[in-house]
Amino acid sequence: MQKFDSSMMDFEERVDIDDFESEVMERIYSKPLLIKRVNTTSQIAIVGANVCPVESLDYEVPENELVNEDWRSRRTVQIFQYILLKWAFALIIGLSTGLVGIFNNIAVENIAGFKLLLTTELMLKHKYYKAFAAYAGCNLGLATSAAALCAFIAPAAAGSGIPEVKAYLNGVDAYSILASSTLFVKIFGSIFGVAAGFVVGKEGPMVHTGSCIASLIGQGGSRKYHLTWRWLRYFKNDRDRRDLITCGAAAGVAAAFRAPVGGVLFALEEAASWWRSALLWRTFFTTAVVAIVLRGFIQLCSTGTCGLFGEGGLIMYDISAAKVVYSTPDILAVILLGVIGGILGSLYNYLVDKVLRTYSIINERGAAVKILLVIMISLLTSICSYGLPWLATCIPCPADASTSCPNTDVSGNYKSFQCPPGHYNDLASLFLNTNDDAIRNLLSTNTVKEFHISSLFIFFVAVYCLGIITYGIAIPSGLFIPVILAGSCYGRLVGRLFEPISKLDVGLFSLLGAASFLGGTMRMTVSLCVILLELTNDLLMLPLVMLVLLISKTMGDMFNKGVYDQIVKLKGLPYMEAHPEPYMKHLIARDVVTGPLITFSGVEKVGNILLALKNTGHNGFPVIDEPPFSDAPELCGLVLRSQLLVLLKGKAFSKDRVLAGNKVLRKISELDFAKAGSGKGLKLEDLDIQEEEWDMYVDLHPIANTSPYTVVETMSLAKAAVLFRELGLRHMCVVPKSQGRPPIVGILTRHDFQPEHILGLYPHVRFQQ
Repeated sequence: MQKFDSSMMDFEERVDIDDFESEVMERIYSKPLLIKRVNTTSQIAIVGANVCPVESLDYEVPENELVNEDWRSRRTVQIFQYILLKWAFALIIGLSTGLVGIFNNIAVENIAGFKLLLTTELMLKHKYYKAFAAYAGCNLGLATSAAALCAFIAPAAAGSGIPEVKAYLNGVDAYSILASSTLFVKIFGSIFGVAAGFVVGKEGPMVHTGSCIASLIGQGGSRKYHLTWRWLRYFKNDRDRRDLITCGAAAGVAAAFRAPVGGVLFALEEAASWWRSALLWRTFFTTAVVAIVLRGFIQLCSTGTCGLFGEGGLIMYDISAAKVVYSTPDILAVILLGVIGGILGSLYNYLVDKVLRTYSIINERGAAVKILLVIMISLLTSICSYGLPWLATCIPCPADASTSCPNTDVSGNYKSFQCPPGHYNDLASLFLNTNDDAIRNLLSTNTVKEFHISSLFIFFVAVYCLGIITYGIAIPSGLFIPVILAGSCYGRLVGRLFEPISKLDVGLFSLLGAASFLGGTMRMTVSLCVILLELTNDLLMLPLVMLVLLISKTMGDMFNKGVYDQIVKLKGLPYMEAHPEPYMKHLIARDVVTGPLITFSGVEKVGNILLALKNTGHNGFPVIDEPPFSDAPELCGLVLRSQLLVLLKGKAFSKDRVLAGNKVLRKISELDFAKAGSGKGLKLEDLDIQEEEWDMYVDLHPIANTSPYTVVETMSLAKAAVLFRELGLRHMCVVPKSQGRPPIVGILTRHDFQPEHILGLYPHVRFQQ
């Protein structure tokens, strides 16, 4: 342990974090990163960059004189305001996310509908080349628009967004993840990308959108825009903002799938790393509001006031009309679907990982190259969607068709394409449709012979491959719909093969195929089961869906991790896993502590604090009381960089080294330490410290967290990791086991628990189980 001395660091090697922030954040969202440990308490080095600005969030509520005084001064009416605002913000998040979900649906259906109707009209006139030119041209224009928004305005908006939200709720602080520019690009980029015919969905981006809305609402006002009402100050902290973002993520799922209960379970099972019963109530309330908003607008649109987005209810793919009867051969088919889904899902994850690594190298070359890659994938998708239906043979229209056949004016089944009157092209019914309508066609019941086995196989291979190569390009793109699309296709294919001995409808096999592929890629069970049942309105399928999800997840876990976990690791975000690695039980907390450890005295010289802030990237500093303020050196608490900056700006200095807590309390308030919203917080460059003030003293006792979480140095690293994650910590103090030593051994941050750091120190422990 060392008191800070400016001679500890070579000034030529010092790093200004802010100079690298833009560059490094761009790399986080465009390439895989290799992380290794450097000698700082709370930051990581990245190959190719000096310091990574990704930090942990301060979920812990500090206990110091300022906070205690603020709580004592709160009246009953202020506490009531705080509770009421929590529910009011949940209501606003639900309303906003529901409205955005409706807007996305209406925009996609109308834009894509116009494109498909134009293509169909030209096809009916036998102008096939012009039809392709119109189809590909519309796709190209929409794709380029989506790519330009991502490349030039918000690179963080590319991709699903679920891995980033998951990392944020785990405690990873990366500002641009939830910025207002990211929200704007996520909404419009997702509309353009889905309408462009890519094999992507808007469900993942909707989760990110709901989280962005919650983040903006929960910023506690804005000093920049003079929105600083006193009652908003309660939300200027990471703890309340995290709860609101959890509600936003659940609302995004509810708006995307029209599955309110599934949204709550998704937030609980996949997104959030920390949960409590009060949060469950607010999350459920938020998704219920979303469901009410969706229901109201869907009824309004059923009157024809929303253009091509017409009739429909909260049930997106209703299969309740099919009779659910199954026997032993059906159970065997379900088990087979689970095994296939696990294998195909793990292969899908593996290939997505390789494609993302390749695209990251390409995307490093600039915005123009990103857009060019999107254009190439768009052309390939258009060629496949328009070209592959020519391989299919025309099928006579069924006499008992529930809809018009052939279909030439609206989306749905029985697309005529190049077929003569009275016939339809089954591949065109899948390719020349929106992804939602294609899934609806595959899940349709009582239409056993609608699709040839060969057509289902061609469509599955095409969608499987296009889904892999599309994810990772510079557009907002969700993984749910591509996975459901491919899974329902091979599920229907298996249903056709088992048709002679099976009692289940092929539409129900499609549902089970979608469930198996979802379980094999995303490794969720409870939330996926409820989402699928809410989507299809068939509770009788519950046992089979549960069975196929359990089998597919078990099979997939034998090969690799879930797709979102892989992407989090690929982006280099220091995510804390729920379960520590097996080798951590062979190490103790002291083994991974690195130095030098910078500490401050309870009453410290201003110049020492300024030098420490300037020459290190540390965000937490232990405060040590020494004689004459204590009989022996003892750990007084922990103070954050942000708190020190506010304290120095307040200039509650004294010429003598004495306790001056009352003076500090008069000059600054708890509100001054509130976390900044969308604007940047206080920086070292914003301070105006005169030369004569460097030799003055400042009392750190009023702002130091007097009860930081501590662990003894001999605690197993596995146990320390569990405590760190479950408590949502940013710093964990390691104290000595015996007396007569300095009162603190070191500080553990989330980067000390990362495998790259541990295995870099102890390579041999990898092989210890």
